[in-house]
Amino acid sequence: MKKPLLVCTVLILSAALFSACSSNPTVARVGTDAAIDLSGRWNDHDARLVSASLINDILTSPRVASFIEEHNAQNGRPPAALVGRFRNDSSEHIDMAIISRALEIAIVNSGKMDFVAGGETREEIRNERQDQLLFASMETAAALANETGATLLLTGSINSIVDRAGNQTVRSYFVDAELTNIETNTRLWMGRNDEIRKVIRQPNVRR
Repeated sequence: MKKPLLVCTVLILSAALFSACSSNPTVARVGTDAAIDLSGRWNDHDARLVSASLINDILTSPRVASFIEEHNAQNGRPPAALVGRFRNDSSEHIDMAIISRALEIAIVNSGKMDFVAGGETREEIRNERQDQLLFASMETAAALANETGATLLLTGSINSIVDRAGNQTVRSYFVDAELTNIETNTRLWMGRNDEIRKVIRQPNVRR
């Protein structure tokens, strides 16, 4: 009787040990709007929150609203915005393309401003138009010098302050943005989002 019990115990312990030593990761699917902080550093959720907040501030600004209304009355269409460079002045690596893309999406979805492509996308489109002039029929080729020029340029930067004491760290992020009238070079709007602040507590390590 003892031998079958011993064998059963060994098998159970072996299975538990094998499971514990398995190299396969555990994966759990979560919603895209879920806030997940593993390291306490800047992440995609922070980028979405800040971008939505900044665009909301822009579109609810009385000066911007007045400019959009005047532009619509004079030109029969909303002003076109271009998202320019966003600098990373923080102490950590942050993919600024995520912020820029989130701002572009927010501008398009607002319906109050048009969005024109810039940077590498614009160059790719211009190269395609050049190719069409050589290889596409005259009836289907896109015309040159028919781009919609940007009226407004959105630029900005992100900075951070890191405060440490013992096993606790506080990270505070500051995202500044400016909306500039390209023709007159005047600032139409300036804003800051400083709502992202994180407290990271490291576990005490016994020696």
